Amino acid sequence: MNIRLFLTLALAALVVSGCGQKDSATAGATAAAPAAAAAPAAAPAGPRVVEITGNDTMKYSLTTIEAKAGEEIKVILTNAGTMPKEAMGHNWVLLKAGSDAMAFATVAMTAKDTDYIPASLKDQVIASIGLLGPRKSGEVTFKAPAPGEYPFLCTFPAHYAVGMKGTLIVK
Repeated sequence: MNIRLFLTLALAALVVSGCGQKDSATAGATAAAPAAAAAPAAAPAGPRVVEITGNDTMKYSLTTIEAKAGEEIKVILTNAGTMPKEAMGHNWVLLKAGSDAMAFATVAMTAKDTDYIPASLKDQVIASIGLLGPRKSGEVTFKAPAPGEYPFLCTFPAHYAVGMKGTLIVK
């Protein structure tokens, strides 16, 4: 008999304490709502982050980035491959609209000393991430230029030719 009475009282205590918590949570949410409405708008959180990976199959994880003119963008490139940098390094180079990405990549193949970004064509580069070895990351932050289409590519020898490229589309 004492065990049944104890279990009944314990169950009743749980039900009552659960109801009390529910009421407190509801009351807290109601009280907090007016304060939140009066708070000023939050400041922008910073640049929009775009994460891209490159791997040993010489492909970027994405080939299109869309943006609004003037939008601040942070591109983070991660080399997810396992081969040494000297054999399979990856970079990310964003060129000006109208640039010939194939011609840039062709000249870049001879620019090993400057991480495959030729000094003679540097004026075509809007933003870039240097050459990365396996399991390394790099980043660059920039403002999206005027509306248009801007090619991006990996300039490591032969990577552009097999498809390590894409387009930033600014609207």
